[in-house]
This record gives sequence, structure tokens and C-alpha cells, in this order.
Amino acid sequence: MTTSPAPQEGQPILFTGGIVVTLDDAHTVLRDADVLVIDGKIAAVGHAIEAPENAFVIDASGGIVMPGMIDTHRHMWQTAMRAYGADWTLSQYFVWYYLQHGAKFRPQDIWAGNTLSALDAIESGITTTVDWSHGLQSVEHGEAAHDALVTSPGRYVLGFGNIFAGPWEWAADPAYKRLVSAARDDSRLFGTQLAFDVTGDPAFPERTAFEVARELGIPVTTHAGVWGATNDDGIKLMYDNGFMDEKTVYVHAATLENDSYQRIAATGGSVSLSTESEQSAGQGYPPSHALREHGIPVSLSVDTSVWFSSDLFTAMRTTLGADRSWEHTKAHETGATITHSHLRAEHVLDWATRGGAKALGRDDVVGSVEVGKLADLVLVKNDASPAMFPILNAYGHLAMQTTRGDVHTVLVGGEVKKFEGQLVGVDLARARAAIDDTVDHLQETMGVDVWAGEMNPEIPATKVLDNPYMYTEYRSATTHDAFETEAPASIRE
Repeated sequence: MTTSPAPQEGQPILFTGGIVVTLDDAHTVLRDADVLVIDGKIAAVGHAIEAPENAFVIDASGGIVMPGMIDTHRHMWQTAMRAYGADWTLSQYFVWYYLQHGAKFRPQDIWAGNTLSALDAIESGITTTVDWSHGLQSVEHGEAAHDALVTSPGRYVLGFGNIFAGPWEWAADPAYKRLVSAARDDSRLFGTQLAFDVTGDPAFPERTAFEVARELGIPVTTHAGVWGATNDDGIKLMYDNGFMDEKTVYVHAATLENDSYQRIAATGGSVSLSTESEQSAGQGYPPSHALREHGIPVSLSVDTSVWFSSDLFTAMRTTLGADRSWEHTKAHETGATITHSHLRAEHVLDWATRGGAKALGRDDVVGSVEVGKLADLVLVKNDASPAMFPILNAYGHLAMQTTRGDVHTVLVGGEVKKFEGQLVGVDLARARAAIDDTVDHLQETMGVDVWAGEMNPEIPATKVLDNPYMYTEYRSATTHDAFETEAPASIRE
């Protein structure tokens, strides 16, 4: 229960006496410092700032003030099935969502998933989220996704996608283009993208979707380097046809060769790492080591809470663990010992905040605690937790010790969305009712037995090694070749 009133709308807010992790260019960390918010922006950062008349003062002592986190890839529509696929492989996910159940989502189910996911993000200190919304199989589904985002607390980039049709079909459809154009022009959104994948088909049918994105002046985000689905052929096609640039966000990028990483680096693109997903699902080993080697900008993302944790504290932690595990394992293979960790807590915190801002081209307004930027701020403070003291290394504490339960206050544009550990002005009952309706609909549509069984769905034999996307007949030889040359004979037979 909130024990004191939250600040009023438009009221100046002053955080006092906290550790301020700015994530500015110098990565300045200030102790016993203050942050002043006026008219939705950061007005001052420093020591002993005088509170304006009528300011609401928040005691940040014993806590950390940091930028709001930015998630650059989340399938928000799937949140109604939180943890349903906890034991899935990537192939099972493809069977369940791409080939079976995802098509049964109604527009109101998209709305319910987006609404719940938005609250989930804000509650954990994520102030900006990219809705990688690849379940928008009709204009009505798109309208529902749009409505959920603009009526939810937080900032959202709507990435339009449709896994049930070819991107050259839905992207060029006049009604769909009008939908995307309307979202692009809606100031309540933080941006728009087209979200689709490139199969590697040498005919390059995805060209039309790239051309639509260019016509509308919006970026493309794509799942790249996903084992058995997208590979180096897709990157080469994008590069050869002039569709790679600094606004392109490549998700996962886990099974690419150096040539592809070099193309991404040369064209200025960035990669959204979903480390917990890559570790568990099978896209490939989380490639932070390769991205670091090639100087490719990085942001972090959740992917989907059908499987994984839905907060970026976990994403930071798993990214550090995966990178360090890779380094140690490779060193041990040659008899060497790693004596210095190349990836630091400071780096992953940057990726979770400013890295996301840069990926979205919005580093000028969000991503760091600097005067003039929008007041998207998070206070991590939990006086009731023994895990919150002592704070000796602020970066390490945020990356290794903190959980979403330690998020005390969240501001978005200076407006309080969470205070003293509780969401503010949120109708959880409405969200719960919408989610319950979606779950009931899906269970009734599939049947209770199928619903229960599909937590571990059967895999069609013809789909195990093939590209699983429904919208193309193209099949890549990549996994087949590897299977024939590398798999033990007992398995191949």
C-alpha cells in the first residue's frame, strides 16, 4: 500500500540525496546528489539543489536515480500467455505461434496483451518499449495494438508486422499502409517501425516491404541470425539492395558470420540482444562478444514473456553471464585463463538505457540523466530489503543485485507512473478481465486438452530443419548442410 500521496500532475519533483547514475557521455556517477524535474524535463542535476516552491521532494537516500530503461524488442501481444512456454524450444514456439495458435488471436486479444505488457514494463522501470507486433493480421488487429499503447503509461514504438502473410503483401496493402501512416503521425507514440524478417530467398520478395518503409520514412527491425530461420543470405540481400542503414535494428544476430557483422557495422545499424531468449530458445549463442569485436552498437530486450523474464535487470544479468561464460570457455579450450572481464556491469547498464535510445534515434531526448532531456527517470530504492545496502558499486548493484521489486518511483516525462513501489492511476482489474477473456477464448478455441498438451507441442517432421515461416515456400539449405556434415550418423539415420 502507498503510505504517502504521489506528486500531483505538473508539480515540480526533486529527488534528493541519492546516487545518480547519469549515463552521460562521461558516465558520470554522483553520490549524495539531487535531480530536479520541471515541466516534464530534467532541469538540474547536482548537489544541494534548492527545491522550487511547491516542489514534491522524494528522498532518494539509500537509492539510485537512473534513466528509464528502454526495451527495443518485445512481442507485447503474447503477454496473455505469460510463462506458458517456459519449457519450449524455438521450434515449439514456431509451431505454436506461427503455425497454430497465434492466428486465433482476436483484435481484443492483441489489446489485452499489449495493455498488460505495458503495465509490466513500467512496473519494472522500463519507460520506453518497442512493441515488435508481428501478430497484426488485419487492420483491426493493428488498431487494437495502437489503441492499447496510446492509452497505457509509458512510451512506445509500434513495430507493425504480420507473421501470417508475406511482408510484401501486408506492407503494400493500401489499408495497412494507411494504418501505419496514421501511427507514424500520432504524437502519442514514440515512433513506428516495420517489423519483418528476411528469409534469404534469392528472389528477395521482402524488397516491397523495404520500399514501403522507405516511402513512409520509418525504420525496419528484423530478426536476423536466428538458427534455422534467418541467416547471412538475408543480410547480404539487404546490403546488396541498399536496405541497410543506421536506423535498422537487427534482433538476436546470433548465428551470423563475420561478413554479416561487418556489413552491419559498416552501415551503422545496431543489434538488440535478447540474451535470455537466445540462451534458452536456440537462436544461437548470445553474440555480445562478436558485437563488441566489430564495434556494433547494442541495446537490450525482453523478447516475450511467454518464455522469459519481462524486465531488463534480468537481461543485464544474463548478458553479463553469457558473455563471460563464452570468454572463459574459449580460453579454457586453449589452456588459457581469463583474468579480466571485458564486458562490465557499466556496459550492460548503458545498453539497457542509452543504447536503446541510440537504437531508436532518440538519444537527444531520452536515455540519460542530463539537463534538458525528458524526465524519464527511475528511483531504485527499497529500505525494507537487506539486498539494497551497502551500495558500493552502483553499476554492479543495478546489474547484479537489483530486481523489479526494488523499483520505488518511475517518471515518464515528469509524470509519476509508479510511486513507493505501487503503480499509479492504473486499472489492474480491467487489464485482468481482458486477459482472462483472452485465455478463456484461446482455451475454448483450441480445446482444453490441446491447450494443456501444447505446452510441449509435437514438432512436424518437415519443419524441424526448414525455415518455419508460413509466408514463403523458400527453404534454406543452411541447417540441412550442417546436419548432414556435423551430426553423428546415429542421429542422421
